[in-house]
Amino acid sequence: MKKTLSYILFFFTIALIAQDKNEEKALQKQTNKALSYVAEANDYAKSDDFVNAEMEYRKALSTKPSQSVGAYNLAYQYYQKGSLDEALYRNQQAAKNATDKVEKHRAFHNIGNILMKKEKCKEAVEAYKNALRNNPKDDETRYNLGLAKDCAKNQQDDEPQEDDKDGENNRDKDENQNEDQKENNEKQQEDQDQKDQKDQGDQDKKEGDQDQDGNPKDNKDQDQKEGDQDNKQQQPQQGQLSPQQIKNLLEAMNNQEQKVQEKINAQKVKGAKVQTDKDW
Repeated sequence: MKKTLSYILFFFTIALIAQDKNEEKALQKQTNKALSYVAEANDYAKSDDFVNAEMEYRKALSTKPSQSVGAYNLAYQYYQKGSLDEALYRNQQAAKNATDKVEKHRAFHNIGNILMKKEKCKEAVEAYKNALRNNPKDDETRYNLGLAKDCAKNQQDDEPQEDDKDGENNRDKDENQNEDQKENNEKQQEDQDQKDQKDQGDQDKKEGDQDQDGNPKDNKDQDQKEGDQDNKQQQPQQGQLSPQQIKNLLEAMNNQEQKVQEKINAQKVKGAKVQTDKDW
């Protein structure tokens, strides 16, 4: 019985060992295939063929998702093209799947660089710290960490305090109330203007009616009054001669005076002594 159990355990162990070897071979085959895709993608990347390079990197990730090199290299291509969100995601994927500190350091360092470009300085500080945990001797990462800290401090100083936020909210509320009050005042003013225009129109109409009924009559009365005044001035007042009567009287006096003068002259001629010439 013991021998039987020993044989069973022996064969079971052999089977497990064989299975592990088969899985190891399959895993190695998968790894090699993924690396071949990465190599082809690198060649396309060197030729600036981004489309084919991206496709081969994706094949590598699909073949072996846990392999970080494909994600890391694809992230670099996205970074070069300015696709920061895609580059950030692929670097985070590479950091998660990295199997050694070297790979983790590179991925976190690049994550910090991308976050700095996106002006997320506080998050960049944490990324650089994670990179230094995996490689404390990297001076470039340490220098970038100092820059990220300064940037984060400046951003924190620029952020409004809670009281300032409350004050700003109150100012916004006051501005909204003032804006509403302004709109109400404008509406009231518009209604008042319309009312004034209507009243003015009624007043103009009324004045027009008064002109038709009153002003011509007033002018007529004024003209008639002035005419009456002229006639009054032209008519002789009681006990006085009119200008025409005075003129006629003067003409009559002149005629009478002329007749008298002619009569006097005739008498002088009749009684005058006639001078005769001497006979020699």
